Amino acid sequence: MLGVVIGGSAGSFPIVTNILAALPKNYPYPLFLCLHRLKHVRTGFVEALSLKSALPIHEPHDREQVLPGHVYLAPANYHMYITTSGTCISLSTEEVVNHSRPSIDITFCSAAKTFGSKCVGILLSGANKDGALGCKAIKDAGATVIVQAPDECQVRTMTLAAMKATTVDFVFSSHQIISYLQKLNG
Repeated sequence: MLGVVIGGSAGSFPIVTNILAALPKNYPYPLFLCLHRLKHVRTGFVEALSLKSALPIHEPHDREQVLPGHVYLAPANYHMYITTSGTCISLSTEEVVNHSRPSIDITFCSAAKTFGSKCVGILLSGANKDGALGCKAIKDAGATVIVQAPDECQVRTMTLAAMKATTVDFVFSSHQIISYLQKLNG
């Protein structure tokens, strides 16, 4: 199975909303979202993303089964791992990574280990370096790494850090990211 992981922080929410709005109800791959957000705000995020999405979006429970065409949003204040069998999600309250929990690096590294070359990692706008090591892990697994064009990012720190950490496959505008995901054939 192919897995798509998307990470972002400051400035990424509008792009994620646009991505989800553009994907059809019968999208064949699971999507895993790791977005930095306030740890004390536990409601409203899924609801806001669901307003425009045809895909079911939810914060998974620990050991929840992974299904194609579902969007799994890392819960506030939990790291989200995709298990090596690719069949379920594991949640953790381990220490913060890059000042973040959930950590994009943790989700991306677990996706690289789980999906190998059948992974697509997309890193969006953000204000710290979280995601750079995860992008490197995805690239090292022989998979595809996409970063949002730094000139389009509200905050470009995250995408520039990934571009320093590894060779990315594509530097795309948000429109190009959407087009890529719509045409994705794993």
